[in-house]
Amino acid sequence: MKITAAVLMRDGITSNFAKESPLEVREIDLAPPGRGEVLIRVAAAGVCHSDLSVINGTRPRPLPMVLGHEASGYVEEVGEGVDDLEPGDHVVCIFAPGCRNCNPCAEGRPALCERAAKHHGAGELMTAARRLSMNGQPINHHVGVSAFATHAVMDRRSLVKVDHKLPASVSALFSCAMLTGAGAVFNTARILPGQSVAVIGLGGVGLAAVLGAAAAGAGRIIAIDPFAAKMDAARSMGATDCITADENTIQAVRDLTNGGVDCAIELAGSVKALETAYEITRRGGLTVTAGLPHPDQRMALPALKLVAEERTLKGSYIGSCVPQRDLPRMFALYELGKLPVEKMLSHRVRLDDINLAMDRLNDGTAIRQIVEFD
Repeated sequence: MKITAAVLMRDGITSNFAKESPLEVREIDLAPPGRGEVLIRVAAAGVCHSDLSVINGTRPRPLPMVLGHEASGYVEEVGEGVDDLEPGDHVVCIFAPGCRNCNPCAEGRPALCERAAKHHGAGELMTAARRLSMNGQPINHHVGVSAFATHAVMDRRSLVKVDHKLPASVSALFSCAMLTGAGAVFNTARILPGQSVAVIGLGGVGLAAVLGAAAAGAGRIIAIDPFAAKMDAARSMGATDCITADENTIQAVRDLTNGGVDCAIELAGSVKALETAYEITRRGGLTVTAGLPHPDQRMALPALKLVAEERTLKGSYIGSCVPQRDLPRMFALYELGKLPVEKMLSHRVRLDDINLAMDRLNDGTAIRQIVEFD
């Protein structure tokens, strides 16, 4: 079938996306779903820094590629062997689904799935297939999703069925931002009521962590970002204190917290931000990083503190989540008003404006933008 999609033809572009147009909206071909696969009509797709990281070369991927990994939609057709979904079902897309057979999956850590890493890194679905093409030449899938398109074919394991009453623009935000940000709070940090938390980086994922910290009952939530314009949004989502990131950040947090926070969560994708997170964590505290810096970047830490202060530094990928377990829990919190994710939605755009959306993301004037297709 013919679909319309935003195809990344070249990477290494770091600014002026609307002018440079790295994402080309094209009519391309989508093959029907094979065994274990599902065809969906995409309803809403979030614009995330992980998409921008492919465009600017921070996260190199095989090109050409249809980007988009945070999305929701509706089933249109199921392939052979899929018997638990049917046309019309509302689904959320998962970019780290897990094969359910490798060692990490057996440990309950599908984000670290070996099979998904292999095939998604090659631009394939987890079934090892490519269903996208243009002029007879294959086009790569983005982490098994490729949601900047009117339709997508995915491995069944990349989809979680959700309640029809949830608006697509809301359910899409749980696909990545909430799983990663709130998941880092709930699963990786395991924040307890009354604890102090600092969140560095107030993009969509960072604000999702602020929402998660508030839902977990954190006593003090410190939001940190270089863009002062994001502070009002952070306060509306539960931040008790907001600090503009600069050379005084570390001392300001230490002064507020009598030495440091119980847990600092870095979501900026910057080594400098991670080093700041480590420095504002108290003795005996936990530093969590869920940002994705360039793979060549390195960090330097005072190693003595790991022992002498019993410090912990921990990574978190897609919030250490098991989506089939965690999404229903998060949706329940949303229904109770404890995860008001709609507050993150700053812009609704059409696919033709996708490069402009990347400019907003790059210059910090957007929190979460949703590409809508309905």
